[in-house]
Amino acid sequence: MTGKYIPAAKEDVYELLRKAKEGDGEAREELVCRNIGLVKKLALKFTGNGYELDDLLQVGFIGLLKAVDRFDPGFDVMFSTYAVPMILGELKRYLRDDGRIKMGRQMKQNVRTAKALREEFSKNHGRPPKISELAECMGVSAEEIGLILEAEDAMWNMESLDDPESTAAYTGDDFYQEKEERRADLIQLKSMIGKLEERDRQIIVLRYFKDMTQQEIAGRLGISQVQVSRIEKRILSGLREKMTAD
Repeated sequence: MTGKYIPAAKEDVYELLRKAKEGDGEAREELVCRNIGLVKKLALKFTGNGYELDDLLQVGFIGLLKAVDRFDPGFDVMFSTYAVPMILGELKRYLRDDGRIKMGRQMKQNVRTAKALREEFSKNHGRPPKISELAECMGVSAEEIGLILEAEDAMWNMESLDDPESTAAYTGDDFYQEKEERRADLIQLKSMIGKLEERDRQIIVLRYFKDMTQQEIAGRLGISQVQVSRIEKRILSGLREKMTAD
């Protein structure tokens, strides 16, 4: 395995995906090999959080294999477009769920207090405080300040993961990747809507793409507004469950 991203015609990739879904292990391995570079590129963005690259790569490959299993040719996009948000999602979940970045309420409060005191000190003295000075302001030891600052870094990193406007975790073409993530979600949603029963699909299209009220839809379909409301809730619940399924 070279570790480089190997571009290929969409038709060739679709054929590999079809074979992989049918249980062809060689096709599945080929897809992984072709996307090693993609997984590595995304995993490298999270190494600053104190995680080993090898561990992140393993998590990234889980996301890649999920993309292989869930990809639908009906999306009519390059596989990498769909795979990027799946891999990023798996990496984000790993960082969120890992115990090293979880902290108690008191530590979070200490982080907020330290930040406020640091800003006030800088405003009054024209420079940031030393650790010893910040410790004195908070009435704690220098060692405790060190722990608080480490916790602040962890909170900052995790907030950056959830903020699509932040450049803390993503730089350069990562804004494009965020757009691709949303695009992939829309592609998946459009595909699921297209597979709905005719009346269900008609209600969703009229409600959310034609901007009609439930009452207007009821009159058009010859059913009650209450029926439209119940059908809409059922459809949305089903779509939401499929979109969030692991």
